[in-house]
Parts: sequence; structure tokens; C-alpha cells
Amino acid sequence: MSEQIHPAERLLNLVIALVHTPGRMTKEQIRRTVAGYGDAPSDESFERMFERDKDTLRDLGIPVATVTAAGHGDDIGYRIDQDAYALPPLELTPAELGALSLAAEFWQDRSVQADTSRALTKLRAVGAGAGSTDLAAGLTPRVRAGGDAFRPLLDAVQARQRVRFTYRAASTGEVRERLVEPWRLVARRGGWFLVGRDVDRAASRSFRLSRIEGRVRSVGPEHAFDLPSAAELEAALQSFDARQDRTAVLALRPERAEALRARGEVTTLPDDVPADLRAAVADRDLVRVPYRATWELAEEVAGYGDAVLVAEPAGLRDAVLRLLRVAAALDAADAAPAGVRRG
Repeated sequence: MSEQIHPAERLLNLVIALVHTPGRMTKEQIRRTVAGYGDAPSDESFERMFERDKDTLRDLGIPVATVTAAGHGDDIGYRIDQDAYALPPLELTPAELGALSLAAEFWQDRSVQADTSRALTKLRAVGAGAGSTDLAAGLTPRVRAGGDAFRPLLDAVQARQRVRFTYRAASTGEVRERLVEPWRLVARRGGWFLVGRDVDRAASRSFRLSRIEGRVRSVGPEHAFDLPSAAELEAALQSFDARQDRTAVLALRPERAEALRARGEVTTLPDDVPADLRAAVADRDLVRVPYRATWELAEEVAGYGDAVLVAEPAGLRDAVLRLLRVAAALDAADAAPAGVRRG
């Protein structure tokens, strides 16, 4: 005896059959030819199964039409009205295609990059042309990929399964193992974060994926914990998003670093700023940007290279310089000729 077909697969089989029938399909034809209905043990069972499926499709917005044979009111068949079911031609404005291009740029993690690239290629084929994305030029979201941690964490979030990983704390640099019940992955401040419950601390915490070292390991069975209530999750996200009363003054090259411009406000330098600093930023736009942690903003600013200079505070400027020096040292090591010992 063959395995019973899943109800969702049976529904899909029914849709395919009713879309492609040249005229109509009677109940007898459906029971005989559509995979899944042969599982019904009796006529009454088939009637209940088919009526339930028909109502489900209509609730989903699929127009299942009832067709009566001419001259035979009791000879009833079914088909899907293709004119009502078909989507209208897709016509994207330049602004809409630009917004979708931004979304595709946002989803550049390796686990989803291929799917978003294919989707965008198809949308451009029916859009306003290759140049229509110019409206979004310079607005590309700067969100670093989640790396190797993204996929196992996403799977764990969906399966409600605990995870264990080694994490390097931003504030202290301490490296220790964490056991976490993962609730949600969120993109914030230029990177991916995991929000969940730290089991050892018995409290909600957020973890930047780029600070996870080594492999993420699943622990225990699936569905091992209950998700927080909507109020608890909202409180955790609000706490995560809360900004401290700290701001940085950044000097931006014209028409660059649009993501920083978008969340900041135009400002000017105080009168007591040293002359050399005032000269260095004379041809730049000054923007005051709020931030929560020095290391977070430093990583983002360093990613812009010479497009962004830190006017103040000095601590943020020093953090950016440290990151740039490390990057320069790595580049120098990679460029060393063969046979030369590296540091």
C-alpha cells in the first residue's frame, strides 16, 4: 500500500488539475485521476475530503468555479477560472525597482544571496530597465553578512532548539561559551544580531553574529522551549534598540555614507576645535550621529574608509584608527612575497 499523500500536496495536485483541465472535471474524475483522493476509504469520506479542500482553496482566493453541463443540471464539474486566477502583468516603476534592489543588496548573506540575485534578475527583466536602480545609488544598506553562524542560528530559531557557541564580549573582550534559547535574528546598526534568552544568566541578551567564534552547535531536542509572549519579545527588542545619550560628530565626503546621513542631523564644529582638525574637515559635511556602543559605530565607520572622518569624540576616533591599522597590517601580510616570513 502506497504512503498517504500529505493534505498540502493533495491541494496542490487539485489546483494543477483544475487549472489545466480543458473544460471541467467531475468529482468522479477528480477521485480517479488526482493523486491523494484515492486514499479516501469510502464515498462519504471522499465527499468530505473534496468539499473541505474546495472550501480551503476558495478561502485562499483561488477561484474554483462550478460548471454544470448543458441540459444536465445534476452533472456538475469544476475548474479554476484562469482569467480570475492569473496575476496582472507586472509593471514596476523605477522607484519600486530601486527599492527591491536595495532589499537584494541587504540580503547578501551567502545562505540567501543566490536566491535574491535570481529574483532580482527576473524582476529587472519586466521592470523599467537597467538604469532604473540609479534612484537608489549610494543608499545601499551596509549590513555585514552573518557568516557561518547565520544558517545554523536561523534553523535553531525556526526549530526552537537551544544553541551553544563561543562569544567574545564587546565591552570586556572576554571569550566564553554561551548557551542560548534563540528567539529572533535581527539586522541592526550594520550587522546581524541574535536576540534570545541566555540560559546561564536567565535573562534576555543580544549577540552580534560577527563576534561568535567557531561553530554554532545545536543542543538538545527541537521545540525545547516556549517562545516569549509578544510583550516580552517587544520589551527585549526595545531594550536592544535603546540608545544611550551619546553622539558622534562625523565628517562625511559629499554624497557618501548615506546610511549615516539618514540617521543623523547636520551640525557644525564648536569654536574651540583645533585648527588642524577644522582644516581636515573643511570640505566635508558634518553630521551628528547617535550611537550606543563605541565598537559598533567604529566598525561601521571603518568600513567607509576615507569617506568618513571622526571629529569627536576622541575615543571613537582612536577605535576607528585601531581597526584601520589592523586591516592595513593584514593587507601587508597578504601582500608579502613568497619565502618571506610573516610577523
